[in-house]
Amino acid sequence: MESADFEAALAALPAGYSEGIYEGRRYGVSFRRSDDGRRNSLFARQLAGTDIVSFNLYRLGSGNTSLKSCEMSAEKVRDFVLGFRLSASNAAVNGSKSAQAHGLWTLRT
Repeated sequence: MESADFEAALAALPAGYSEGIYEGRRYGVSFRRSDDGRRNSLFARQLAGTDIVSFNLYRLGSGNTSLKSCEMSAEKVRDFVLGFRLSASNAAVNGSKSAQAHGLWTLRT
């Protein structure tokens, strides 16, 4: 996997709450970018199951990035970001009410 592919897929994710499909299963995703773009956080939960994906991505002053997955492999995080597709009728739903309705938490920086 190319880093550019991951970066492009990450850039395509809307900030806030959204829903989509990964490997044929529906997920709710809460994604947050810091104002300066140096910190990105994602928490995704399978809506009809128990799977989760969670990570923080930091852009360092050196120009490098540091991916910190939360109790899962970096490969699982990359596969999710590359394979996740927003629902066709989905517009990012911002605000914690929608996220809370699906059992997701809202990320804050």
